[in-house]
Amino acid sequence: MAAGEKTGALHKMAGTIYLVATPLGNLEDITLRALRVLGEVDRIACEDTRHSGKLLKHFEISKPLLSLHEHNETERAHEVVERAKQGESIAVVSDAGMPGISDPGYRVVQEAIAAGITVVPLPGPVALETALAASGLPTDAFRFGGFLPAKTTQRRKVLQALVDDPATLVFYEAPHRIVRTLDDVLEVLGDRPAVVARELTKLHEEFLRGSVSAVLATLSARDAVKGEITLLIGRGAPLDVPEGTMAQRVEELIGQGSERMDAIKQVAKERGLPKREVYRLLEEQR
Repeated sequence: MAAGEKTGALHKMAGTIYLVATPLGNLEDITLRALRVLGEVDRIACEDTRHSGKLLKHFEISKPLLSLHEHNETERAHEVVERAKQGESIAVVSDAGMPGISDPGYRVVQEAIAAGITVVPLPGPVALETALAASGLPTDAFRFGGFLPAKTTQRRKVLQALVDDPATLVFYEAPHRIVRTLDDVLEVLGDRPAVVARELTKLHEEFLRGSVSAVLATLSARDAVKGEITLLIGRGAPLDVPEGTMAQRVEELIGQGSERMDAIKQVAKERGLPKREVYRLLEEQR
């Protein structure tokens, strides 16, 4: 048996909180260890008891369930930790992926650590890593930003702070907001490489790869966008950037009949820069 390997852990589970990663969609992605722990704990805290109930029923696991979602996490975290103090072993699961990663679980971990309760994470599916691995974008450095703000002004403010970040940017996004978000990305970050990973591990899994504008055009043409979405934004400028300075290119486009702001927007798109950044640089050169 390898060092650190644990089996027959029932006697070690009392007063322990387990963070159990669950499948993103394909039930075959659950680990053998996750099934064992879910079958051995005293109680399971679920983001949605109905959703998790289907998973548990599929694997013939029957345990008392406790709801733990974004609207009750503060009070439930206290209850989970108190139960652990009394000797219960409790598994925390979210609807999909790892609890605490843009899902309930963070407050439970915080309170458990403060109370001296053992927290044991069980590795498993995580949407951001699954999408990143298959995206084709650089993986040597990435920044995970969770869910972007729902309001345009706040969303653009967050994106603006990431203009100079050299890492691949990874976000979760709601399907009904993805088109507006891509429009903001194009405006603030420029026409960078992008990937929209949709319905990971599920029947209709889809990876849309290309420039931000190309992915935006594809999704804008659809009647509706559905499913869980992970958005990845790459670094660097696109290839085939016209030679010459930005000022020369702007003047060239104006000479071809474009309005000045339209010319600036075109140059920003060509060079993978935010429009406001091109405008700022042009003003500095004056």
